[in-house]
Amino acid sequence: MSTYVLVHGAYHGGWCFEKVVPLLEAMGHKVIAVDLPGHGDNMVPIGEVSLAAYVDHVCSIVESQADPVILLGHSLGGMTITQVAERLPNRIAWVAYLTAMMPKNGQNRTDLAEHEGPEDMAGKRVLSEDGLSVTMPRAIIPPTFYAQCPAEDVERAIARLVPQAVEPFQQQARTTPDNFGTVKRAYIECLRDNAIPIAMQRAMIAAQPCDRVFTIDTDHSPFYSAPEELATYLLALAD
Repeated sequence: MSTYVLVHGAYHGGWCFEKVVPLLEAMGHKVIAVDLPGHGDNMVPIGEVSLAAYVDHVCSIVESQADPVILLGHSLGGMTITQVAERLPNRIAWVAYLTAMMPKNGQNRTDLAEHEGPEDMAGKRVLSEDGLSVTMPRAIIPPTFYAQCPAEDVERAIARLVPQAVEPFQQQARTTPDNFGTVKRAYIECLRDNAIPIAMQRAMIAAQPCDRVFTIDTDHSPFYSAPEELATYLLALAD
C-alpha cells in the first residue's frame, strides 16, 4: 500500500480533499491531507507564512513516513511540492501536479503568469492594507475555482477560505537535475479550469515533460467536481 501526501493550493486547506481521502483510504492506502502554515487548522500570523515554511512543514511530514510517498500538489501547491521533491528526492515515489504550478529552476508563480492569457489571476486578487496577503472578491470565486462543483460544496469551501500570503507567489523555485530531476512526475490537467487555463497547464508540461499525464474534463477543483475520477488517477500512480 502507498502513502499519499496531499498539498492544497492558495486560500485553501487540507479540507479541500475531504471527498478524495476516503476513496483512497477505502483501497487500503494511507492519506495525509496537509494544512500548510496559515491554512486550515495550522493557523500562524500571516507574516510567518512563506514558501520556505510550506516546504519545511511538508518535508517534516514526508520524512516521518516509513516509505517514499506519492506527493500531490494542487494549484499554488505545485510550488511547494517542487521544492520538497528537490530536497527529498529519495523520499518521493511520484510528484504529482493537479492543475498546478510546475516551475522550472528560477521561476516563481509570477513568472508562470506569462502563460495565463486573459485570465490574469493577479488582477483578480485584492491586496491587504499591510501588503502581506491577498483575497479574492466573493463574486468571482465560484466561476474561477468551482465552476462545475455542487453548490453545497462551493458554499462550504468559500466559508473556509483564508487570506493567502503574498510571499509564496514571489519566491523562485530552485531545482537541480540530480535531485528534482530524478523524481517521477505526473500531471493531472483540467480542461475547464478558469484559474489555471488548460493552455497554461500544457505550456508547463511542454516545458517540463512528465512521465504520466491524465486529463479530467472539469474545473479547477476536481476534488469536489470529479472526486472519483481524480481518485482513479491517483490510484494509478500506486500501481
